[in-house]
Amino acid sequence: MTTGKKARAAAAAAADTGTGGDTGSGTRASIHPRGAKVPFTRRFPRFAIDVRLQVKMFQAGEFRTCWGRSTELGEDGIGATLTGSLEPSEIVTLDIPLPLTPYPIRVRAIVRYRQGLRYGFEFLTLNDGQRDTLQRVCQYLATTS
Repeated sequence: MTTGKKARAAAAAAADTGTGGDTGSGTRASIHPRGAKVPFTRRFPRFAIDVRLQVKMFQAGEFRTCWGRSTELGEDGIGATLTGSLEPSEIVTLDIPLPLTPYPIRVRAIVRYRQGLRYGFEFLTLNDGQRDTLQRVCQYLATTS
């Protein structure tokens, strides 16, 4: 079986077993530039979370702020629905209030995808304390979902 056929078979198997989609620890399909679906495996599982977060960005020569609601969280990123408009590859600052923490964590992130008002962010700079906090919160969310 060729590499392309193996990739398509893996994506089909993931879809058949229910591990596909934007949430969870399974695979999801991304669109290849030529239109073919290519399987994508997350580095860390995602967990459902609903918190109000703040997004700060620099657009059109000025600092702007918008608000949103998170949909999922992983150790390396977060998904959210926002009131503002961002483009993929834009760098932003996120203020995220998390369970088990007295104060919101503030992290730099890059916009990895946009689907309408839904966005996916990958965390760029995490210090050891933030990384530990995210690990603890994800472990907590795994036991409550």
